[in-house]
Amino acid sequence: MRQQQFRGGMNELVRQTQRLKRKVDETREAVRGNTLVAAVANDKVKVTVNYGREVVKIEVDPEFLAADREMALDSIAAATNSALKAAAEAMDKEIEKATGGVVKGSDFFM
Repeated sequence: MRQQQFRGGMNELVRQTQRLKRKVDETREAVRGNTLVAAVANDKVKVTVNYGREVVKIEVDPEFLAADREMALDSIAAATNSALKAAAEAMDKEIEKATGGVVKGSDFFM
């Protein structure tokens, strides 16, 4: 089996990987504060998260909470999960865009 040669050798490959990691880290930091909102139960429950996958705000209609506490709690969990998934996907898209499609997924350099 013939060994594959890298243009510039392994040192160049390591430098390119380091540059790519730096670009991913810079992108992650730049968009970390971007937020998005997931709403469920006819907008009676809204959860705001940032691209850093942190919950920023939870809003629950007081009447909805008083009428059916269990449903409200289930709705909070559903909205939170939905928002966190959307934030992860949004971060992935930002990183993919910043790297020209070379890196797909924000966990690549975690």
